[in-house]
Amino acid sequence: MGRALMEAIAQGPDLRLHAALEQPGSPFIGRDAGELIGAPNGVKVGADLTAALAGADVLIDFTRPEGTIGHARACLASGVNLVIGTTGFDAAQKDWLAATAAGIAIVMAPNMSVGVTVSLKLLDIAARILGDDYDVEIVEAHHRYKVDAPSGTALRMGEVVAAALGRDLAADAVFCREGVTGERRQGSIGFATIRGGDIVGDHTVIFAGSGERVEITHRAASRATFATGAIRAARYLAGRRSGMHDMQDVLGLR
Repeated sequence: MGRALMEAIAQGPDLRLHAALEQPGSPFIGRDAGELIGAPNGVKVGADLTAALAGADVLIDFTRPEGTIGHARACLASGVNLVIGTTGFDAAQKDWLAATAAGIAIVMAPNMSVGVTVSLKLLDIAARILGDDYDVEIVEAHHRYKVDAPSGTALRMGEVVAAALGRDLAADAVFCREGVTGERRQGSIGFATIRGGDIVGDHTVIFAGSGERVEITHRAASRATFATGAIRAARYLAGRRSGMHDMQDVLGLR
């Protein structure tokens, strides 16, 4: 994602890469960040977060929850806005980030793709129209290196469907089926996870009724789609001082 973001920034005449961060000990530290995309830009990869934030407008973060929390704390101290594409946060971490948004502006979304954002809108419409007569199943697939499951995007899709149906996802979600499970519980929302190869990200929500089913699918062919969305989010934050926002805000879908 770091390389995809640098490529997207290089294509934006209104954008400038201010810094590039890696973990301490990374072999990339000290190298020209642009070398990683075949276009040297004079920005050295570093590990000093405080120095990286000095003079920056926004930090784009695709890391892990514990790393994002530390980055958000530093952004708050430096007055730098934040775009969060990280997934896997627990409830306490989400609450902390929401409170942090009182001091800086944050765009946080489990998936920065414009297409996924539109899909979420379509899911809300479909769930409201189809109602309780249709069973809901969510299937997601990602590469072998993804460490959290189900994906943050799949969970967000479940939240959108549950809210549209007046349900509580925490009570209705079913994450594992094995053995003699009995009949499907009415009102449940099932999740299935696939991990393998280099799958960038596929998500399908199935509304299964009697005699028909409706499927809404999004397939990502390249991480560039996430980078493009993150750049739109960064532009959206320009001039904003506080507040928690998501990609629906960025795209004006509220």
